Amino acid sequence: MSKTIMTVDDSASVRQMVSFTLSGAGYGVVEAEHGQDALDKLKAAAVNLIITDLNMPVMDGIELVRAVRSDPALKFLPIVLLTTESQDSKKQEGRQAGATGWIVKPFKPEQLLAVVKKIIGA
Repeated sequence: MSKTIMTVDDSASVRQMVSFTLSGAGYGVVEAEHGQDALDKLKAAAVNLIITDLNMPVMDGIELVRAVRSDPALKFLPIVLLTTESQDSKKQEGRQAGATGWIVKPFKPEQLLAVVKKIIGA
């Protein structure tokens, strides 16, 4: 059975590109528009990894990481931030919130897949 990844981004084009890359590699994909949408969908969908943007309306990526880490059923779920932010202070904030990894946009599909395989396998 293939592993399922949730992609969270307020940009439909970014979600589409991430979904296309992941589904092309055989992963199942669940899309969410922002952190709250992701939390709502996590109640119904079992996922193996979350790839989330940092800057989003309603609930940003850091808030999403904190919310997932505070849920006993989800606290060990890997979360990768996929964002245009590359400052060390933002990366530190992500790590402190509990993010597993960090990818800076724009990304190469091979780079994204390499990170996913490293974290959850094929």
